[in-house]
Amino acid sequence: MAKKALITGGAGFVGSHLADELLLHGYQVRALDNLSFQVHGLEKRRPDYLNSEVELMAGDVRDEAAVERALEGVDCVFHFAAAVGVGQSMYEIANYTSVNNMGTAVLLECILRRPVERLIVASSMSLYGEGLYRNVNGEICGGKQRSLEQLRLGEWELRADDGSPLIPIPTPETKTPEIASVYALSKYDQESICLMIGRAYDIPVVGLRFFNIYGPRQALSNPYTGVLAIFASRLLNDKSPVIFEDGCQLRDFVSVHDVKRACRLALEAPEAAGRVFNIGSGNCYRVRDIAQQMAEILGKEDIRPEIIGQYRVGDIRHCFADVSLARTVLGYEPRVLLERGFQELLPG
Repeated sequence: MAKKALITGGAGFVGSHLADELLLHGYQVRALDNLSFQVHGLEKRRPDYLNSEVELMAGDVRDEAAVERALEGVDCVFHFAAAVGVGQSMYEIANYTSVNNMGTAVLLECILRRPVERLIVASSMSLYGEGLYRNVNGEICGGKQRSLEQLRLGEWELRADDGSPLIPIPTPETKTPEIASVYALSKYDQESICLMIGRAYDIPVVGLRFFNIYGPRQALSNPYTGVLAIFASRLLNDKSPVIFEDGCQLRDFVSVHDVKRACRLALEAPEAAGRVFNIGSGNCYRVRDIAQQMAEILGKEDIRPEIIGQYRVGDIRHCFADVSLARTVLGYEPRVLLERGFQELLPG
């Protein structure tokens, strides 16, 4: 008999793609989703892109009764339900803490009463804060959070205590977290409490630290969706992409198609239990170059990015993934090149 997977947040961008992946590989899939206005609009109806074979239960992950119903007959759980976005989290503090922290706590208490074979929790690269760096002597060090004074002066790059430059390098899972936003704090809490309860009650748990995911089904109407979708939306409306600081921030952009495969591998790899993995492309890109490249693909070469030289509290300078652990343990290999992935963001 086919295994049944529950995906919390399963009607959303990543959850719906994961559902397709699991169905393709012989799993039954149930989704629990609150169909939030920010993602699904006023109608709060089943999205057209959600596979017809997915059993959708409308409900909030903080609702114990709804979670209990969703767990009936389930073998494994992917916990993706969360309020998303660094900037918004800095003023919607209560909402982020409630949805992300309390929602995870309710889910875990229900799982203790209805044990599952494996729990995979969606974590985030945001918990690293700044990525990893190398100084002029070749020594590896973590980047310190930039001061407000430095940001006000427009001194964007990180420097060592002696003023010498720091060179960004790929960030592995061993880097000490540096929490710079309410969102990052909540994701670190989700990851940590799931692993903690998993160890205490012998529930195999895997944490996946997603980097910047892009692809079809991102809600372009949602101002807190991925930066690539935001850039595409503005360009398609003949508006310049707006870029903070100087646009030289380095980021890792990973296709949702690579992410959904990584999620399935995390479910199936025996050695993954009790561990966390970076899920990214293993490449880094300057944000301003990404905006320009997207403009060219959309035939909007004349629309230049608007680099506003402003900062946002909670933003970091550079962070991109070292995915060697996921390669070794999960057998994960990013396959979608950014240039090809861009094509899926085109209209029609």
